[in-house]
Amino acid sequence: MHISIICRILGILLMLFSITMLPPIVVSLIYDDGQLTPFVDAFGLILCIGALVWFPVRNKKEDLRVRDGFVITVLFWLVLSLSGSIPLYVSDNPSMSFVDAYFESLSGLTTTGATVITGIDDLPQSILWYRQQLQWLGGMGIIVLAVAILPMLGIGGMQLYRAETPGPVKDNKLTPRITETAKALWYIYLGLTTLCGIGYWLAGMSVFDAITHSFSTIAIGGFSTHDDSIGYFDSTAIELIAIVFMFLSGINYALHFFSWRQRSIFVYLKDPEFQFYALVVGGVSIITVSVLLATETYEITEAITSGLFEVVSIATTTGFATADFANWPLVLPFLLFVVAFIGGCAGSTGGGMKVIRILLIYKQGLREVKRLIHPNAIIPVKLGRKPVPDRVIEAVWGFFSVYMFMFVFMLIILLATGLDQVTAWSAVGACINNLGPGLGDVAYHYGDLNSTAKWVLCFAMLLGRLEVFTLLLLFTPAFWRH
Repeated sequence: MHISIICRILGILLMLFSITMLPPIVVSLIYDDGQLTPFVDAFGLILCIGALVWFPVRNKKEDLRVRDGFVITVLFWLVLSLSGSIPLYVSDNPSMSFVDAYFESLSGLTTTGATVITGIDDLPQSILWYRQQLQWLGGMGIIVLAVAILPMLGIGGMQLYRAETPGPVKDNKLTPRITETAKALWYIYLGLTTLCGIGYWLAGMSVFDAITHSFSTIAIGGFSTHDDSIGYFDSTAIELIAIVFMFLSGINYALHFFSWRQRSIFVYLKDPEFQFYALVVGGVSIITVSVLLATETYEITEAITSGLFEVVSIATTTGFATADFANWPLVLPFLLFVVAFIGGCAGSTGGGMKVIRILLIYKQGLREVKRLIHPNAIIPVKLGRKPVPDRVIEAVWGFFSVYMFMFVFMLIILLATGLDQVTAWSAVGACINNLGPGLGDVAYHYGDLNSTAKWVLCFAMLLGRLEVFTLLLLFTPAFWRH
């Protein structure tokens, strides 16, 4: 393992991250909200630490190996979330303990959207901006941004890209060069953010709210500048815009890229994962709206808009709210929460296990049924017309089993801290799926949980963001053997 090259990259990335303190500084100056010092201090501290880590090894140039890529990815998320917590911890509004500041920072960067803060409407504008900005940066993955920049510094980025990109198949590149791939993803990401922000503004949001909510919508984060989330605006137009962009952000960005390059929407319609994604969202939406109407929870118009909004928000793991879905009748709270385990498509900013994995598990289940009937038949699992290698199927099942094992393991720990069952399982589920809002005592915020539970949930957020194996790999002795 190349410690020097790891330190060099971490130092560079920390110095780059320090620049993200500048926009909140500008916002603080514009609104004169009294929060200039925390961000200036954070900027100076992170820049200095990054420089101190980078300077001694600045001339070291070695090839980055796969193992180094995994270490850098995990280390940077840990260091980044720690750095991101500095302004929140130093600030006097809100006044936060270290665990709360770290929880909020990590929740933002992993686009989980679980918050420990109440009274969000009364927070300074620079803090509100910063929370939203954390989600936007985390949405596409700071590492992917780094992949676009590091080659200019003489460092290849393929290993980082493999460790960060969500989904079971990680070797597909949109363009021949990985740098161009990362740039293409960010151009699409920036374009969607701009369109979403303009849409919100035209629908009636202030410029500040439009920009900040576009950050968390495209990142599928769910942080808001108001306690009532999107429900604060009480606008059907805003809700419809949010639905469209949440749905788009839950789609594989590779499809956005190819659709844009080929100038055709048929790229989406031909993709098996997109078909299954649309089927799940559409099917659950119909069930939800039907139950809301049958139980007379809402009138028909509100049932359609509220039902559709909450389904898309929860299914894509965004976590925005216009209604209190935790108190909806019958099976709906449980149904919506379970759908979050599916999450967005691979290669999207969504959380969860990813649609492609659930689709492959479903197809593998069907294959086993057919094998019982025809024991000697060779029955391939196909996505569209292409057979899926058994190695990929095995990897998907391995991921699913470890994902559920870790879910149960963390659930038991939370129960041991004294939480009730509904709060415990929904908190773990909401964090490992990077969803945000849960049920029970975490339906609105996580501020009342004990410190042990918060640390466990921080681990869950990181585990979900790094798709389990990238993080757990570092806990295996074999990984550290030379």
